[in-house]
Amino acid sequence: MKKITLLLSFIIVFTSCALKQTQKLVHSGDYDNAISIAVSSLESNKTKKSKQEYVYLLEEAFAKAKERDLNNLNLLEKEANPAQLEKIYQTYVQLNNRQEKIKPLLPLQLIKEGRNAIFPFEEYNNQLVASKNALSNYLYSNTKALLKSTNKMDYRKAFDDLTYLNQINLNYKDVVELLKEAKFKGSDYVLVSAKNETNMIIPVRLQNDLLDFNTYGLNDKWTVYHNSAQDGMQYDFGVRIRFREINISPEQIKEKEFIKERRIKDGQKKLIDANGKEVLDEKGKVVFVDNLKDVTVKINEVRQFKSCMIVAKVEYSNWTTNQLLQSFPLSSEFIFENVYANYKGDRRAADDSYFSNFDKKAVVFPTNEQMIYDTGEDLKNKLKGILNQNPLRN
Repeated sequence: MKKITLLLSFIIVFTSCALKQTQKLVHSGDYDNAISIAVSSLESNKTKKSKQEYVYLLEEAFAKAKERDLNNLNLLEKEANPAQLEKIYQTYVQLNNRQEKIKPLLPLQLIKEGRNAIFPFEEYNNQLVASKNALSNYLYSNTKALLKSTNKMDYRKAFDDLTYLNQINLNYKDVVELLKEAKFKGSDYVLVSAKNETNMIIPVRLQNDLLDFNTYGLNDKWTVYHNSAQDGMQYDFGVRIRFREINISPEQIKEKEFIKERRIKDGQKKLIDANGKEVLDEKGKVVFVDNLKDVTVKINEVRQFKSCMIVAKVEYSNWTTNQLLQSFPLSSEFIFENVYANYKGDRRAADDSYFSNFDKKAVVFPTNEQMIYDTGEDLKNKLKGILNQNPLRN
């Protein structure tokens, strides 16, 4: 019963808050949000007396929203400014959508007044078609002019306008082809290359991995990376990875011997008192305690070690102006290490985390080529970070 009472209290409070919110929106002129809340509230049990206030608010909000939109349309159409064609079209869409949102609820009764709520609907089809055609023609003509520019930002503006045009008027004239043209002209094309300035051979697969920008997830709406020059392509930017140093340490094997001592639990034993007698519990049974034992182990540890450090520089260049824009240091290190051990004595004297070393054996050291390649995986992640944090065009 208590849970039901709490639930009813919550519903009453929630309903009251929603009603106050709707009233506030109407009074502040946010009519469409007020209409949305009222419609949502009336979609179930619209004839309940508790819903009457929503019907009044919906009637008021609709009338005021319609009046405001029609006044704005009257002013915009008198101005005859082509730049306002989108606003005109969207206003007609808004007028029509608002009606369609309310229609499924009708009729809505106002019980006290003994009448149905009044919603003076209009037929906007002709205005919608006319305003959409006018806007489509304006956008089409404007983007055709923008595509004759030499500025990439104009091409991008044309692309966005054509995308919108295709949304409101699908397959209008040759918009699909113009979209392809705007996308091509508005994109920045970047050629990525690598240069080895060290005295070491860089594995081909490492260079291929580093330059495979499809795996970087960097291509965005307006930037396309190529790792090899394509015929007839005019590149806007270049990204070059200059390998400056590759340092590989000698193969190292280090041995050391040490002793570990530890007190461990080795089963249980009877508890004996000071008189040499067995200690009994309250039930008369012999008490057992942990049998602690001191153990020792001599460990012969072998550590195999080899490292590789790659130092590089990433350069951004503007190929239109032949200028170096920025350069960033890039370095990475890969360490090969294998530790294994033999022992004499009780291995339990060693730390538990050390036990795995007793099960390992000596392994073949990786080749220099493999070390360089393994270093490149981290190098690739750092290169991706540089490119993400430093866009070519701000």
